[in-house]
Amino acid sequence: MGTPAFLRLEDFARDGRLRGQRVFIRADFNVPLAADGGIADDSRIRAALPGIRLCLQSGAAVMLASHLGRPREGALGAQDTLAPVAARLAELLGRPVPLVCDWVGGAFEVAPGDAVLLENCRGNRGEKADDPRLAACIASWIDLYVNDAFGAAHRAECTTHALALAAPAACAGPLMAAELDALGHALAGPARPLVAIVGGAKVSTKLGVLETLADRVDVLVAGGGIANTFLAARGGPVGTSLFEPALLDAAARVEQRLARRGARLWLPEDVVTAGRCAADARGTVRATSAVPPGEMILDVGPASRAALAGVLAAAGTIVWNGPLGVFELAPFAAGTRALAEAVAASPAHSIAGGGDTLAAIAAFGVGERIDYVSTGGGAFLEFLEGRELPAVAALRARALPNSRRIVPVPRFENEPEAA
Repeated sequence: MGTPAFLRLEDFARDGRLRGQRVFIRADFNVPLAADGGIADDSRIRAALPGIRLCLQSGAAVMLASHLGRPREGALGAQDTLAPVAARLAELLGRPVPLVCDWVGGAFEVAPGDAVLLENCRGNRGEKADDPRLAACIASWIDLYVNDAFGAAHRAECTTHALALAAPAACAGPLMAAELDALGHALAGPARPLVAIVGGAKVSTKLGVLETLADRVDVLVAGGGIANTFLAARGGPVGTSLFEPALLDAAARVEQRLARRGARLWLPEDVVTAGRCAADARGTVRATSAVPPGEMILDVGPASRAALAGVLAAAGTIVWNGPLGVFELAPFAAGTRALAEAVAASPAHSIAGGGDTLAAIAAFGVGERIDYVSTGGGAFLEFLEGRELPAVAALRARALPNSRRIVPVPRFENEPEAA
């Protein structure tokens, strides 16, 4: 799996080709909001700034679009507005960024060198359904479509897929391109040994990723509830731990696939157990072969932390997705903290992604020492699984020499839903 061929925003910025053009940037501003309605973490907004600034400095009229949450189409509520994002963008860019509400028909003004933020695209009827009529309507008033929202690249929605096919021209923004370059390189031409860390609660949610990685990696590290299922598949005791009895055979097959290639599955040799999962619970270090019936595995033990640090220190490439335990609770955070530190300290090229992983990176302050931190959650996992992401497929199609935009049917009427 290599980096797919696609056009890049930089290709259009050369020789003044963006000047005076109406550029539609699909960004990922699906940020967490605080209780007071403010932005709790603006990392996704900051990640989009290079592409926005490139367009503004090139004299383009910039229109920014994103989803936020899961609103009902045609009925945005107060909690669904991108107004806090517009305010934060204005602060970061040092210029006004007006919020445009009724924008599907293009009846608004934006001057070259200025930017506007289009209200939550999931409020538009046809967005979730990837409606080509909605795409054709939007495409009629833009000159260039830019997808800089890797975090939404696994969703076939109008502003991530159909619009890329319908626009006069389409390309990847700097963030999207960097994500695809980093992930493509990690899986297609990695420095060896390639070590993949896959943690989390359930094998069922990551079985496809585990199977794909079993055919590629040198060491597959299992953590969290996923590790519990693998331990149980080996016949080990897991007490009352979270695991999936129905997937024991699937876990065993993953380990067998690794073994046939001469690769290996890494599982903890000792764990931290407790009778309940709580911030005031008292953890006990036990060998994985000695987990009592009434206790659950909530973290890896000190011997496992040291052993894993050795594996990561010898790696050539590290791909990290998911924690080793319930790191949100202090008694069970040591394993994931040690993992984060070991990834950061390793001389290997390291790539990390996924919501829990990003939370762990932030909690333990190692972000600046990891080579690439992906903004994608589901998209990161589906890329690792080897799936073709719909947004990337559309960009790749538009990069073909004989590519033509697809403008299907008459103008789309974005009418509100009937009462």
